[in-house]
Amino acid sequence: MSDNKNKVEKLLGPSAIPGLVQKYLMEEKKLAPNLAQLLKAVVKKDTGNGYKKAFHIRIFDEDDAVARKIHIKDYTSLDEHAAMIIYDGWYDEIEKKVKLEQKKDAGQDTPILTFQQIQSGIEALSQPGSTYTVFMARGPANGGPLGRGCAVVELTPPVAGKKVKKYTIYTADVVDNQPVNKGSKVFDSDKAKDVAVWIKNGHQERMY
Repeated sequence: MSDNKNKVEKLLGPSAIPGLVQKYLMEEKKLAPNLAQLLKAVVKKDTGNGYKKAFHIRIFDEDDAVARKIHIKDYTSLDEHAAMIIYDGWYDEIEKKVKLEQKKDAGQDTPILTFQQIQSGIEALSQPGSTYTVFMARGPANGGPLGRGCAVVELTPPVAGKKVKKYTIYTADVVDNQPVNKGSKVFDSDKAKDVAVWIKNGHQERMY
């Protein structure tokens, strides 16, 4: 006969945050509903207290994992990546109890800039090579408080013997609220207004 005590628990992969925990996050932690639905959870059974439906839970941002190039397979994957954990704790489905400790900001207080603010930030660039960064909720990059990295506007440095446009626009992954690098070039333009329009289309409340 096999000894059940020696069985290794098969941990589940990342999934949506359980409804009980979502409710707790919104009511007790005042987490925005869109983030309660967007963030991911990994769990493992709590076997030490005799509970039948109790679980340890860690909550993280899957887009943050992509930006860091880290694959989160299950609960234990975050043992070595504690900086990615937003909430850490425990819940019991039978007792309807939840206890979570917030480990870092979930990004919900990130200010959403107006079109005029974005245009002014671009126009304020004065030194060739200087940059202006705006977090994005839409686009090809990952990470950051709005989920889709950032747009980076550079005041294009002069190139000998070549006419260049005033601004060069990139998108970049974001880790710990900083661009990972300059990113990938999207387009260039002489008009701050056109650049601001493009950025504002992707700079909004987080949707996914």
